[in-house]
Amino acid sequence: MEVNIFQVDAFTTKPFGGNPAGVVTNSKGLKDSDMQKIANEMNLSETVFIRQLDDSYFRMRYFTPLCEVDLCGHATIAAIYTLAEKGYIKPIEQGIKKALIETKLGDLEIEIEFKNFSPSNIIMEQDTPRSLALLDDLKELLSIFNISEEDIGIGKRFINPEIISTGLPDIILPLKDKGTLDRMEVDHCNLKEYSNRLGVTGVHAFSMDKDNPQHIYARNFAPAVGIEEEAATGTANGALIYYLKKNGVLESNSIRVFQGESLNRPSIINCTIEGEEGSYIVKVGGCASIVLEGIIKF
Repeated sequence: MEVNIFQVDAFTTKPFGGNPAGVVTNSKGLKDSDMQKIANEMNLSETVFIRQLDDSYFRMRYFTPLCEVDLCGHATIAAIYTLAEKGYIKPIEQGIKKALIETKLGDLEIEIEFKNFSPSNIIMEQDTPRSLALLDDLKELLSIFNISEEDIGIGKRFINPEIISTGLPDIILPLKDKGTLDRMEVDHCNLKEYSNRLGVTGVHAFSMDKDNPQHIYARNFAPAVGIEEEAATGTANGALIYYLKKNGVLESNSIRVFQGESLNRPSIINCTIEGEEGSYIVKVGGCASIVLEGIIKF
């Protein structure tokens, strides 16, 4: 059997930046075990498998090297960009075209911005944001990240880390300065056990730019699903903007997140939030770059 596959860097406009994902544009005939083996072979944080159901309607499934996950933001951005760039989605010269993806969390709407018949930006709607738990006992979390309670918060204000989901549950961890974010020494083994015990994908740590609070610096750690650190995360940054809104520290309805610096894979993730509690609409967007295409034979 032969399968067309792409390696696509998401949340960047340049090769070798952003977060790489595997993209299989036609998964018809693949068994679950085949998908898992291909994800293992690609050895990327996620590989997405696509079935085209209609002109702009697609079923997507997401696999890490270890397991299937319900949703992956950066793999979705990579997938839609590839479908638009390679003509699976019919391009338009200028403007926005909408697509719908079927995931295990339900249908999500995608907006594709075209310029000169090429996709220039992909905007992905997230699942309705939910707060799952406040973390009051911080002792184990502090030990895993080798930080103190005084490091946690925004500005001079202490704010509890919290489990938030816009598709996947993550611990949102606010840090008062970027220096602490950059210097963290993470115990990945204990973080994996801790994440499994709490039923979360991982930890999304961030700090706000002191001069521009719309600019956020972030790092994401998810060893429980086989990812020690990830260069760009769509769902976690969707959870982040909701966390900021919920805690009253969001000065506008949009943020720009800079992630991946520690991995030498700079990424830019644009996030917006609209609506009110219980019916917020969170969107995450960015561009992508195809760096590799080929055929897997098995």
